[in-house]
Order: sequence, then structure tokens, then C-alpha cells
Amino acid sequence: MGLVTAVVFADYGNEVIGVDNDEEKVRKLKEGVMPIFEPGLKELVDKNVREGRLSFSSSIKEGVESSKLIFICVGTPPKENGEANLYYVEKVSREIAKYIKDYQIIVEKSTVPVETGEWVERTIRANNLKEVPFDVVSNPEFLREGQAISDAKAPQRIVIGTKSKKAIETLTKLYEPFNSPLIICDIRTAEVIKHASNAFLATKVSFINALANICEKVGADVTKVAEGMGYDSRIGRDFLEAGIGYGGFCFPKDLAAFIRISQRAGYDFELLKAVERINEKQRVNFVEKIKETLWILDGKTLGILGLSFKPNTDDLRFAPSVEIIPLLQKEGAKIKAFDPQAMESAKGVLSNVEYSENAYEVARDSDALIIITEWDEFKHLDLQKVKSLLKSPVIIDGRNIYKVEDLRGMGFNYVSVGR
Repeated sequence: MGLVTAVVFADYGNEVIGVDNDEEKVRKLKEGVMPIFEPGLKELVDKNVREGRLSFSSSIKEGVESSKLIFICVGTPPKENGEANLYYVEKVSREIAKYIKDYQIIVEKSTVPVETGEWVERTIRANNLKEVPFDVVSNPEFLREGQAISDAKAPQRIVIGTKSKKAIETLTKLYEPFNSPLIICDIRTAEVIKHASNAFLATKVSFINALANICEKVGADVTKVAEGMGYDSRIGRDFLEAGIGYGGFCFPKDLAAFIRISQRAGYDFELLKAVERINEKQRVNFVEKIKETLWILDGKTLGILGLSFKPNTDDLRFAPSVEIIPLLQKEGAKIKAFDPQAMESAKGVLSNVEYSENAYEVARDSDALIIITEWDEFKHLDLQKVKSLLKSPVIIDGRNIYKVEDLRGMGFNYVSVGR
């Protein structure tokens, strides 16, 4: 989020310094090596570095003293109880306070619980020994991994949470070229907007997965159910894709944090707890589906297509594969896997996995092909070739990327979700 935000602001003509305390990451960025895979990111970074609008530093002092606007984009990982860990937010707030010399606007971009903006303001005031004036703004991001550049350049809405007229004027001018709707509100409302948005989208995913389970029991097709629902403008088609549930860093973390925020406020958000339970159970349901299809997994080789939590990213945080593969290994299955971007990351997370050069090598001599991530290249495989490479023509599809009639017409034992 920080790197994408930095490069997009630079691309709109601003002079931007990207600061990180990881000196190795900063060194690589200066050399043009991206720390993550995100389509279009490297090209945009290279362009703006070359044109002199974007630079990188490991010095907070340099970043603060050179800037009029400071965006806090540090991580807020979950604690064991689901609360967001605000250690890094507090730490960088103290560092910022040391170096501000003239009026500055500190913008909270990280996803944080309600009231964090007020704590940031208190922390800076307590450590701002020269009593330099400043304002704190909540400006949450709504980036989707794999589409982060386009989301950042043309956001569906821009939320600015502050009561400061000066900060509102400055942020409004900054975002003017983005040509997106502006929502001006107080800090607490801005913080809740972010959590509420992700919680609602997660609810849609769990809702369609619960429907998928019903469809399987009554003999209906969940994809047609989703299509029928999606034409209703009050519902919409997005996020009604049945499968093995949501993953990634944002939804699981933000949902757990919002449940904890609600508890602290005195409200038991039972709906979101159910959303969480349905998502967790969907992984177990998928493993049960594999067992029902193959009977005994012990000694069988399973070919896994897709490791990242979604296409067009190498992110494995809370990815379904990280839960599903160990469950299959517990049953005695041998695992072969391929992912276009996430295999290097997976080597540090998953053990006893044989990594292949492509999807066809995964299929070769496997007892079944298991689809976990819906990369586009998997949708366009030569399925007759896949069939010839498998020990038996079995595909178990956790993302419903193929048509049932097509695969069964080719002689596959094709098992999907909710169809």
C-alpha cells in the first residue's frame, strides 16, 4: 500500500519520498527491484524515479523535514486475539514528532481501529517538544491486490477524515487530479468506513459460500444463483463467487479487528463472527470434497494449481493454500505445486512440497489436479494434454473456473463448488 500510494502520487506530479526502516528494501528499490509483485508497479516506479519525482530513503528525519504531507503506511498486523497491533503506528508517530519543524499534515493511511487517529495526535503532541502546529487526518485506502495501481489512480471514493479546514483544503487539492468522489467526515467515521467496507465484502463472500453448500445439497447451480442475484442493483454481482473463501491480509485481519472493536464498544457483532466461521469452514469442506472424490489420500500425489490468495499477486498471507496443503499432507498426500508468482514465498511457508515449472508438470503423474487460485493461465490450459498427463482424469476445482458440462464432456471426473 505504501509503495503504490507513493508512486501514484508521484505520477500525478508530486515530489514523493518513500521512507522505510528496512535498509535492504530501500537499497533494492533504488536499484529498481520491487519487494512485491503487482502488475504495472515496476514500470511506474522506474518512470517516476527516472523523471525525478520519486526517491527512497531509510531516514525518517529526511522524509519529515522534506515534506508538507506525511502519510503513515506502516503495517498493522493482527494480534492473537484479533486486535490490530498498533506498535508500528505508535513508533512512527513518535519519530515524526521529533523532526517536524513547520506546520505539517500527518495522514493515517494504514488500516487502524477507530480512535487511532486521536492516539496518533496525542502521541505526536506529547513528543513534539517544539510545539510545532500539525493536523492528523484519516485517509483510508481501498486497494485490491493485483489491481492496486488502477485502484490508486482512479479510486471509487476518497475518504478524508478531519475537522481541520486547512487539512481539508490541502488534501482536496492533492486529490483533485484523481477526479473521484470525496467524502469529508471526522476521523472516527473515516476509520469505521474502512472496516465496514471490508467487513461487508467479506460477508458477501461467506454468504455465497453458504449458498454453495445449500446448492450442493439440493442439486442447484450456485453460479446461476449468483447471476440471478447479481442483476439486482441493490445486491450486485461482485464478490458473489463461490469457492474456498477469502484470504489475503486485509479481509481476515480487518474482520477480526472490527469484531474486537465492536466488543470493546459493548456490541457483540454475531453476524461477522458467522462470516468468519463460514470462511474457516470452507477450507475444511474443500478438503472433505477431495477426500470424498479420491477416497484414500495416503500415498496419492495431488497436483496443486495456485498458491497465492488471489491472482496477480505473490501474497501468501492468510492464503487458502497455506491451510489446505497441510491438511492434505496430514492425510498422507504428496504435494506437487505451481504458481506463476508465489512459489519463492511459499518455500518459506510450506514444507515437503515439490515445486514444478508449469501447470503441465504439476499434472504429470498426479492422481488429481486441485485448483486453489484462479490465475488466468489456468483457465486456458490444454485440457486434453492435462488429461493425458494425469494418472486418472480428476480435477477438483475450488474456484469454479471451468464449465461443468465441458469438463465432463471431455471425460473428466470434475468436481467444483456449489454446482
